[in-house]
Amino acid sequence: MTRLSLIFGRLFDALAAIAALILLAMVAIVTADIVLRNIGAGGFVWANEVSEYALYVMTLLTAPWLLRRGQHVRLDIALALVPPRIAWLMEALADLLGLAVSVVMVRYGSAMVLDSWRLGAITIKNLVFPEWWLLAPLPVTFALLALEFVFRFDRLMRGARTRRIEATSVS
Repeated sequence: MTRLSLIFGRLFDALAAIAALILLAMVAIVTADIVLRNIGAGGFVWANEVSEYALYVMTLLTAPWLLRRGQHVRLDIALALVPPRIAWLMEALADLLGLAVSVVMVRYGSAMVLDSWRLGAITIKNLVFPEWWLLAPLPVTFALLALEFVFRFDRLMRGARTRRIEATSVS
């Protein structure tokens, strides 16, 4: 399990690096668009739309990486206030709940992608493309999140019966 966790950790690092490159490209596109509009050259009519899609994709690419690092959104003040053993139990329950929610999202995300593909739905703005292209990363990301929740739970079970290190950011 540890070896598999390390392999997926490298995958999550690679996805975060891709997200960083997308951010760099987005900054370059938006900057070029602003410069071109200010010098009267028109700019890129698709720049805002591409930025929206880039933010969405970056969020999906970095979610498993952030979860692995313990830098996801969490309300850890309660964990810092309760005894370590209770905090450990709360962490275990949170991992199991996160796994369950992620599995449900894989199921429904996959259904949305298939429905969109079957219906031939398209996204029409400045750019026109099949809607399922936007939906396809959702079940993949939630599958990766589900896997990371399994890894987190495994690490929690093998570790000390106390709160996680990232649970002490408020103390």
